[in-house]
Amino acid sequence: MEVKLEVVVGVIKSSITFIFLSIGLLAYAQNDSISVYKKKALESTEVDFLMGYYEQEGVHASVTGGIGNEDLHSTAPTVVIRIPLNDDDVLTVDAGLSAYTSASSSNGNPFNQTGASGSGDDYDDDNDKPMRKSGEGSPWVASSGASRKDVLTSISMSYVHASDDRNQYWSSNIAGSFEYDYQSFGFGGGFTQLWNEKNTEFSAKVQVYLDQWKPIIPTEFHEFEMYGNDFLIDDQSYFYEVSLSDSDGNAVADYLPSNFTSIDDVNRNSYSVSLEFSQILSKRLQFSFFVDYVLQRGWLANPLQRVYFEDRPNFYIGNFRSISNYESPSNTDVFHLADDIERLPIERAKFPFGVRVNYYLNEFMVLRSYFRKYSDNWGINSNTVHFEIPVKFNLKWKIKPSFRYYDQTAADYFAPYNKHFSTQKYYTSDYDLSAFSSLQLGGALVYTDVLSKYKLGKLSLKMISLRYQNYQRSDGLSAFSVSTGFSFVIE
Repeated sequence: MEVKLEVVVGVIKSSITFIFLSIGLLAYAQNDSISVYKKKALESTEVDFLMGYYEQEGVHASVTGGIGNEDLHSTAPTVVIRIPLNDDDVLTVDAGLSAYTSASSSNGNPFNQTGASGSGDDYDDDNDKPMRKSGEGSPWVASSGASRKDVLTSISMSYVHASDDRNQYWSSNIAGSFEYDYQSFGFGGGFTQLWNEKNTEFSAKVQVYLDQWKPIIPTEFHEFEMYGNDFLIDDQSYFYEVSLSDSDGNAVADYLPSNFTSIDDVNRNSYSVSLEFSQILSKRLQFSFFVDYVLQRGWLANPLQRVYFEDRPNFYIGNFRSISNYESPSNTDVFHLADDIERLPIERAKFPFGVRVNYYLNEFMVLRSYFRKYSDNWGINSNTVHFEIPVKFNLKWKIKPSFRYYDQTAADYFAPYNKHFSTQKYYTSDYDLSAFSSLQLGGALVYTDVLSKYKLGKLSLKMISLRYQNYQRSDGLSAFSVSTGFSFVIE
């Protein structure tokens, strides 16, 4: 597999180098002898202001081993600027933030509770020693530590060069994103060719992401990593003089997460190749086929996610009277100490492919459909069906109802809370890797200012959109999102 990986990576790197060199040469070799008129790739600078809000709730938090509070709230403002550099070249800059609070990730250290467990420093945010507390915690109650919230910052730039006849397009891009425990850097390029009076189109893209973890691990493993087998009796350890109980509520003092080993590879690299062929079959019908290959390598598990073994004794910290009620949201004061963090293979290959079919019903309505099949070498197979029907009321107003259905099989390494075995090499209780189906319903209301008669200084309004999506998953996760966008042209 190592040889195959080197070949794939080599091909991708060679392709990217060729694309970047091609773009540079084309941008340099401008043909001044062309005197015929050609339409600009982009007439004027455009600016989009976008704002999105997302909210979810569920009962299978992966940070607490497959059960617990999954409440999450996210607000994401974004600005996109498209700049025509000349008749043929367009530069796009996309910058955004995603500020979120997560009940699940807050429980990396579940013992920073507001109320019964007090408050104090959170080891998983600044590596300082947490204050002594009563030891209460629960997968159903969000911690008050700083890890309950984070901000994802992202920025990307893309450059597109069009040929004089607008039948070829070369593109390149670079992107980066940063949050407290993860950072990502990506780059890529692409080429598009049109034939047959632009009725036939082929595109190819390559993309590389070089990511890196700054691992945050759950409290019990952090202390074990710091103090070894003595972490229950070392007077500097968080667990010093904290009472532990077994499943029957009896006091014990022999908890030892012996399966845990420190993370020795903090890198995660992804390489992808995407191909798409599109054909206009008639005045009403357009068809396209796409296929991707994605290869990921490195630390592909999440170091903050716990796993529990069925063949190991259970150890609890907190109110032993609540142990019998542990898996109920009514449990607010006892926490099950984990056996290990999530472990997954260091390599994953993904193979999505599918078709898009667009059918022009009449001057007011178009049917857009999307079908995708997916498989990977972790055992997941999935199907996606998506429909959207834009309906025009007039030149200005359009409504776009949409429907999406998705189902997948479970990964080979998934099992629910406390159902893994210590003899396994890989294990996860992340329900994103479980078998489930989902349904998403929503739509958008779009206003287009054809004449750009509404102005704000030098900004002329081009479009306003309002979108809503409702998401329901068979494992109990539910979510909704609302977003709005304002597009302007700079005169």
